Amino acid sequence: MGSTFFSNIIKLISRYGHVFLLEGVVYTLLLSLIAVAGGSVLGSLFALAKRSKFIPLRAVVSAIVEIVRGTPMLLQLYAGVFIFPQIVPALKELPDIVSVIIVLIINSGAYVSEVIRSGIQAVDIGQTEAARSLGLSARTTMMSVVLPQAVKNILPALGNEFITVIKETSLASTFYVGELMTSYLKVKGNTFLTLETLTIVGVLYFVLTFTLSKLLQAAERKMKHA
Repeated sequence: MGSTFFSNIIKLISRYGHVFLLEGVVYTLLLSLIAVAGGSVLGSLFALAKRSKFIPLRAVVSAIVEIVRGTPMLLQLYAGVFIFPQIVPALKELPDIVSVIIVLIINSGAYVSEVIRSGIQAVDIGQTEAARSLGLSARTTMMSVVLPQAVKNILPALGNEFITVIKETSLASTFYVGELMTSYLKVKGNTFLTLETLTIVGVLYFVLTFTLSKLLQAAERKMKHA
């Protein structure tokens, strides 16, 4: 049984390695990068909006963030692909992969906004008071004084968000968008070797997340000593 299992894994890698690596891994990394990059921009806007003195804006953004953080990713994906296009007809023209990317960006943005908010709050309030006493506007103080200092607190958490998104992209396989779990579905459908295919995909996910976590730890240590 054991020899057959490993023999099947070797055969799968030799025959479908391009599906696992070139399609699955590349699509997973691309989806994750796009989600975190877009989520960082959106999260920054959310974080600034939550600090706004305009109460309606602050309330709307806070509600969006809480709803996204309080509901499962799979539910959000279904809503983005099936529900919202029924409400907004223009969204029906979007390919599923675009809808999935938009949902991933919004989801990531909600979590990143909290990361940025925490990073900003970690900056000594005296820095803000000193900048304002020198005549700097609130906007200039935020952009030139607070945010540059908050970056050291934000970057490690953004790295962790990237690792989290890599794992969450597995849910996108529901819509067959090409990431690792979609590769699993393709290969399993062709070979009917469920356990062996899952093992390969599981190892690839582990290698991706473990490698990235170690790189992030090294980068974090370097930043602390900089």
